[in-house]
Amino acid sequence: MSKLPNCPKCESEYTYEDGSLLICPECAHEWSADSTADDDTLTVNDANGNPLHDGDTITVIKDLKVKGTSTVVKVGTKVKNIRLVEGDHDIDCKISGIGPMKLKSIFVKKV
Repeated sequence: MSKLPNCPKCESEYTYEDGSLLICPECAHEWSADSTADDDTLTVNDANGNPLHDGDTITVIKDLKVKGTSTVVKVGTKVKNIRLVEGDHDIDCKISGIGPMKLKSIFVKKV
């Protein structure tokens, strides 16, 4: 019997095969046997197509209304130390004077 690789997400050794997929019973992660762990990296690009990474500094390129308030994030606002997340709003950050926010990458550019 061949040794199956550990789960790339949680490093569990209890993986099993289901057809052409490998499955982890502990975290329910599924991946193909011929893929590498690098395929799961999150790639986010700014409005100009530049790749963004955790910890980057960005600038807002459009006035953005803050939902539920009358506050606006102005064009040119610098945001430091961003964090990339999955989803429609793919940037988590803190904007001074406003607080924690989620932004869409199409409204920002890398500094």
